[in-house]
Amino acid sequence: MTSKRSKLQEDTHFRVLRLLQDNPEMSQRELAEAVGISVGGTHYVLNALIEKGLVKLGNFTAAEDKRRYAYVLTPKGLAEKAAITKRFLARKMEEYASLKAEIDTLRNELAEETRTIGNRQI
Repeated sequence: MTSKRSKLQEDTHFRVLRLLQDNPEMSQRELAEAVGISVGGTHYVLNALIEKGLVKLGNFTAAEDKRRYAYVLTPKGLAEKAAITKRFLARKMEEYASLKAEIDTLRNELAEETRTIGNRQI
């Protein structure tokens, strides 16, 4: 069974890979804001993705500041993103089904309580 921490880590990797696929020129600060993690956390995630060979670092040629980088998904990164997307979607579908069942139960309980209160004479 996958731990909650590893699921959160995979979700973060998924969100970063997804953002970088469409916006390789995003800064670490922009990524951090979009994903909802710290800039330091973003730096850590990007380094992990680079070490795994999922992202490669390139110069962002359109920037005046040549120290700015582009984070480009590698073919291995694209394949991993697809695999993570499949797992992410399966988890979210399970969460949705669970939430839907809970909502249906609460609606039924509320309807029953409303009927019971309506039948009482106070």
